[in-house]
Amino acid sequence: MCETVTAKDETFLDLSIDIEQNSSLTSCLKSFFSTEILNAEDKFFCDNCCSLQEAQKRMKIKKAPQILVIHLKRFKFIEQLSQHKKLSYRVVYPMELKLSSASDDVDCEYSLFAVVVHVGNAANHGHYVSQIKSGDHWLSFDDDSVDKIQESTLQTFYGSSREYSGNSDHGYILFYESVAKS
Repeated sequence: MCETVTAKDETFLDLSIDIEQNSSLTSCLKSFFSTEILNAEDKFFCDNCCSLQEAQKRMKIKKAPQILVIHLKRFKFIEQLSQHKKLSYRVVYPMELKLSSASDDVDCEYSLFAVVVHVGNAANHGHYVSQIKSGDHWLSFDDDSVDKIQESTLQTFYGSSREYSGNSDHGYILFYESVAKS
């Protein structure tokens, strides 16, 4: 059995996170950063011993970015239907986010400053609107319309706790800014 440890640094622009029904961004990130066992058909090819090996795979953020972009995977390919389906799952995302266990940068903290929302029930069509924090208030941008909104309005974009609901406006991309450590 090979004991080689392999590490690979990769730059990233965003984190694409799988989502689950009635979950939180924190729990989805915990799953994203958890250790995955590679075995059976998923074995890792080791360049050191030139063979397939059972392995553990884990991701960590080596250096926390100033702006953290999180893409919630709201679209899933359904093989039986040969098409993509929009996942309207309820995923609660916090206004303040800590990435302590996911990063080598100790206690990196972030504050939500923008949400891109997908409006529509299908993957192949829909509309995108943005909710952006400006100073102490939030603004909603929808084509040529800009409206001031309450921060609590962001909760309406979490998704639905039921599979089918009338609400088709769901948070899709989240933008967090690093909070200066005092």
